[in-house]
Amino acid sequence: MATREEMSRSFGAAADAYDTGRPEYPAEAVEWLLEPVRADARRPRVADVGAGTGKLTRPLVEADAEVVAIDPDAEMLERLRQSVPGVPTFVGTGEALPLPDAGLDAVVFGQAWHWVDPTAASTEAGRVLRPGGVLGLIWNVRDESTAWVAEMSAIMHGSAAEAMLAAGGPTIASPLGEAEERTWSWKRPMTRATLGDMVHSRSYIITAASGERERIDRELEALFDRIGAVDGAVIDLPYQTKAFRSRRP
Repeated sequence: MATREEMSRSFGAAADAYDTGRPEYPAEAVEWLLEPVRADARRPRVADVGAGTGKLTRPLVEADAEVVAIDPDAEMLERLRQSVPGVPTFVGTGEALPLPDAGLDAVVFGQAWHWVDPTAASTEAGRVLRPGGVLGLIWNVRDESTAWVAEMSAIMHGSAAEAMLAAGGPTIASPLGEAEERTWSWKRPMTRATLGDMVHSRSYIITAASGERERIDRELEALFDRIGAVDGAVIDLPYQTKAFRSRRP
């Protein structure tokens, strides 16, 4: 089995599947992350860390934020530059941001905080945030209260994010304050093809041995047949978006 480090750096090998298979973030959840720094007329300056292909970058730009995108994987940033042109990109990590001190209104992580050392990343976020700035953490997670979604998750193997959220949520350390939390429930229309891309964008499957990937694909194909995800049929995949925000005093 791949190490945690190998899994965290695996996504570039599936950048296209990631971009089509992973859901966008609800606009209201993104706005909630930015709400504390909307006090003046200036556009908020935001770093999207672990930006990947730009799933969070796009709604941040649409929310009129001035955004820079940071990711450890150059292949993911190349895909981001294609889909969100004009956003500056930098190779870096949550623990070592290539940014100056106290220059940002917000630092956000979409589907990424579970890959960082939370103490080191909290310290680094505190360094680059201005006083009163916000650390925003957000995840889209499948709603497993629906039986077929729970079965799909069992076939695919649990993720590091799912385990962290189930265990009580993210750890945020000094110099950042106590986190607020909000959850939004919604559904994403998906076809068999986009369901397949979602599955193949997950780090466990990208790094799995060929026999394990074949087993997962075989069992999921049978599940998709049962739920009617055939040809171009559209199936609603229920999601919950979980967001956390913490301010630098």
